[in-house]
Amino acid sequence: MDTPIYKFLEAARYLKIAPATLRSWVIGRSYPKGKGLAYFKPLIKSPDKEHHLLSFNNLIEAYVLRSIRQEHGVSIKAVRAALTYAQAEFNIPRLLLSRDLLTAAGELFLQRYGELINLSRSGQLALRKMLDAHLQRIEWDSKLPIRLYPFIDFDLKKLIAIDPLIKFGRPVIMRKAISTASIVDRIDAGESLKAVADDYDLDMNEIEMAILYERAA
Repeated sequence: MDTPIYKFLEAARYLKIAPATLRSWVIGRSYPKGKGLAYFKPLIKSPDKEHHLLSFNNLIEAYVLRSIRQEHGVSIKAVRAALTYAQAEFNIPRLLLSRDLLTAAGELFLQRYGELINLSRSGQLALRKMLDAHLQRIEWDSKLPIRLYPFIDFDLKKLIAIDPLIKFGRPVIMRKAISTASIVDRIDAGESLKAVADDYDLDMNEIEMAILYERAA
């Protein structure tokens, strides 16, 4: 699961994250501060130091980080401090990748995170519910993730999946392991939705879901 297979643009498109944001999470970046420069340290460690290709595990870490960040839009400084706290208190070096986010360790991580951003108790409970909903999109084997059903926004039935053992980790309609990109390519080439659905033995809802996913901003 830590095999480097995804380029930045590819991973960013799958997760619907701005490429520059994903790069800063993985590589870090310099930014102006006062009269000089400061450095944003990476939050996600790529297994490929030369080309910075991302692994499936990195994809999961970025997905969870996106879930925390986009729902509340707060400083990532608090996320970094809470992750450090989780490692120090529970010896969990990659909490964003760990099923422990669903356990007491995750509860205390969120509590610490809430304290750092001055989030009310009700706000912490709302964050817990939101994060749980996103974590339910991850399929786990023991403690590690093996499959991601991205984006709760419109795919409530988990029709689309990213699995490193299927189609080289590219998004697919899970029931038939047909890549969403190949479906959209054929429709863009002029084929009708029904013709593509019949050819792949998919239903129209699956075809429409592939289009929505591939065209999502």
